[in-house]
Amino acid sequence: MTSQERVAWLRDEIARHNEAYFIHDAPSIPDADYDALTKELRALEAEFPALRDENSVSTKVGAPTNNLFTPVVHHETMLSLDNVFDVDELRQWSARVAKTLKADPETLRFVVEPKIDGLAMSITYVDGLLSQAATRGDGRVGEDVTENVKTIRNVPRTLKNGPRGRVEVRGEVFLARDDFLEMNRQQVALGAKEFANPRNAAAGSLRQKDPTATAKRPLSFLGYQLVDLGATSSFTLYSETIRQLADWGFLTASESRVEVGVEAMIRQSDWFEEHRHDLRYDIDGVVIKVDDLAQRELLGFTSRAPRWAIARKLPPEERTTRLLAIEVSIGRTGRATPYAVLEPVVVAGSTVSMATLHNQDQVVAKDVRPGDLVIVRKAGDVIPEVVGSVAEAGKRRARKWTFPASCPECGQPLVRRSEESDTYCVNPTCPAQLLEQIVHFASRGALDIEGLGEQRVAQLLGARLISDVADLFTLRVEDLAGLEGFGQLSATSLVGAIDSAKSMPLSRVLVGLGIRHVGPVAARELAKCFHQLDALAGAPLEELEALDGVGPVIAQSVYQYFREEDNRERIARLISAGLYLTEPTETTGLEATLSGKAVVVTGSIEGYSRDDAEAAILARGGTSPGSVSKKTYCVVVGEAPGASKVAKAEELGIPMVGAVEFEALLATGVWKDSPS
Repeated sequence: MTSQERVAWLRDEIARHNEAYFIHDAPSIPDADYDALTKELRALEAEFPALRDENSVSTKVGAPTNNLFTPVVHHETMLSLDNVFDVDELRQWSARVAKTLKADPETLRFVVEPKIDGLAMSITYVDGLLSQAATRGDGRVGEDVTENVKTIRNVPRTLKNGPRGRVEVRGEVFLARDDFLEMNRQQVALGAKEFANPRNAAAGSLRQKDPTATAKRPLSFLGYQLVDLGATSSFTLYSETIRQLADWGFLTASESRVEVGVEAMIRQSDWFEEHRHDLRYDIDGVVIKVDDLAQRELLGFTSRAPRWAIARKLPPEERTTRLLAIEVSIGRTGRATPYAVLEPVVVAGSTVSMATLHNQDQVVAKDVRPGDLVIVRKAGDVIPEVVGSVAEAGKRRARKWTFPASCPECGQPLVRRSEESDTYCVNPTCPAQLLEQIVHFASRGALDIEGLGEQRVAQLLGARLISDVADLFTLRVEDLAGLEGFGQLSATSLVGAIDSAKSMPLSRVLVGLGIRHVGPVAARELAKCFHQLDALAGAPLEELEALDGVGPVIAQSVYQYFREEDNRERIARLISAGLYLTEPTETTGLEATLSGKAVVVTGSIEGYSRDDAEAAILARGGTSPGSVSKKTYCVVVGEAPGASKVAKAEELGIPMVGAVEFEALLATGVWKDSPS
């Protein structure tokens, strides 16, 4: 393919993907793959000036509208941002900025803020009243979605102490992570198709012809730019305009920071990469902007982007690759999980060669087949998953994959329970189940036995030194010393780690036993209420069901577990081995100000991660469930809260506490306006 042919192909591909993304709200490839196409096109156009075209998609912003709504001509063009992909490119951009301004790079003021993965929006106010809302479109002409935007709960209809004349507030319409998960739970309950990701769901929700349909979706809006169309303001810094937006009642990014100097700016952009999964919304990058508005005037614009701002794209969490095969693994409960064997691809900074397909129904719904080009997603520490296939014109696909009838490990039949979407190997002696049960028992969240990972457990099983979790506590140094990879020191170390695990509290043992539906939260609640294993094992079903945070499903599972002969024998052997099996009384040194109170946290609280906030509540005797109910004491509302939790609290009349009062709530159990 010649350079000219390659440029033509790239332009056609990018135009096709633009239409899918901007008009149909259904992107056909991940952002990272799209960025690679545009980067290649611009490089070729720069290398071969004769191939440049002023109408090339590389110079365009967004895509034309599809006439679903009334067109709106923007008073000022809504430009895009140029991208950089690593720290070196970010330094090069900073050097160009400093050179143009004839300034020392370490004296420049930058604002570093999250790049939310949502839908760009412009909202116009006239004399403080909401007048019109429009999508970005192609940057010059967008679509009038005023009535839909009016249904977004956190968009002010009136600006508090707003200016006379006309102003535009630009920002992003998005779905908070909690709200997106709740939407998909509702979709599943209705038997409807789940939404692929928050960005697509937000765009599709906003582009409803009927505003009442949009009103049912928990959309949020975050403001990040003030355009003074009447030239009535006297701001000198961009950061001042953001404070003005907050004063008018708009949600702004609380994580944004003003940094002086290039190195400080880079450190803050690194912070966003490290904490991207601690935020309440999805981000795909970090935006860096020059803070001084006069300096922005000097820097100016290109045809598609300002020179005073740049987007540092974070490592992509979605990529395309080839699906080589579909296999099935057997977990500790016997669940048979299909997974994809992939051509290795770098996703979110790590190489991925396998990804989950969840269950039989998901394989059917996604219709992925060996040989397909597929989209793979990996977010933080979450297991990589296959999102779906990418259509390839003219390529013949393999036959649809069918779920196996027998266990790939033991050969026994696989059974699908009528009330579930999962398929199980019901052979209790299946070697794959046994391996996973012991690995789970020794894992960090359970008994935390150092040195007892999957390979080591497989070795012990292969040598027939163990056949159950209770056998771990009978191992002796001399049993291990003759095995490959073991010496006297390593054998002594492992036996010592196993012996130390005997003192683990009851709650950790309950997690390790793998009782169905019993995770860390339920295990802590059960252990706190019964203290001793024998008391829990002998508890009647009615007593278990009456516990807060347990409920009938968990209660039935726990009750049944302790009445099965194999489990009773296992517990007896653990007792004989000398396990503690008691939950110590908590001695945090903190007053139990929230004893017996359920406190739900939604949104981000300055100084606390999600886990930190939950731990602070638990340390004071409270509970921190993930949903709002009639038993909730209060809801702490931080930045970018989940709209569904706020709506539920309002519906049930549950008090809502501002994030600024969280410390007072922890210290005293009450807040400023709490009922007496």
